[in-house]
Amino acid sequence: MDSPYAADLELARRCAAGDPAAWETFVAEYRPVLYRAADALNRAGGARDLADSLYADLYGLKDGTADRRSLLHYFHGRSSLATWLRAVLAQRYVDRLRAERRLEPLPDEERAVRGAVDRAGLGTSRGAPPDPDRSRYLVLMRQALGRAVARLTSRDRLRLGSYYLQELTLAETGRVLKEHEATVSRHLARTRRAIRDDVERQLRDEAGLKDDQLAACFVSVADDPGPIDLKKVIYE
Repeated sequence: MDSPYAADLELARRCAAGDPAAWETFVAEYRPVLYRAADALNRAGGARDLADSLYADLYGLKDGTADRRSLLHYFHGRSSLATWLRAVLAQRYVDRLRAERRLEPLPDEERAVRGAVDRAGLGTSRGAPPDPDRSRYLVLMRQALGRAVARLTSRDRLRLGSYYLQELTLAETGRVLKEHEATVSRHLARTRRAIRDDVERQLRDEAGLKDDQLAACFVSVADDPGPIDLKKVIYE
């Protein structure tokens, strides 16, 4: 209770215990904070629903009629309650964006590549004959990917492994590397581009693949990476 945020910690404790008076104080003081944070994340108001839905996880019950642990139990007073709430909201917003990206249709560019590959008779779509060059493509991709990752710094490899293999969130990955989650996201995007450019250069310049073969190689491996072990690629 010697923390400079002792008052915040006490309010959070009382709210988590289901104190109605504390909850009224919390809503009056922190609803504007959450709305401002939501509007900063999405100026079109697309994050306000997350701010509203957060209350269900923050509200505590004390009468024993339901077994629900308030999210406020995880606030330990190491920062202000406002800062902690903004961080929780930001993480939920990032998690929602990641979930939405997984459900998005293929970008126009990738659809165009797939269409070109299918028209060339190199596709792996249902009913199409197996690609006779697939085994060669897998070997080339595994070798090129391994060399591209080996050229990364150890910090870049750790970031990739934490996020994609260990499935940590951006915030959790940031704590591992002592980086802000926005910095983690930016570095991951940069690293993905660097790997893609390096792999494409190797396949084009060293393996001698033409444009249609290069497209077929990427599509074939994206559909089914086969024996490519990303743990070995990243950690060895």
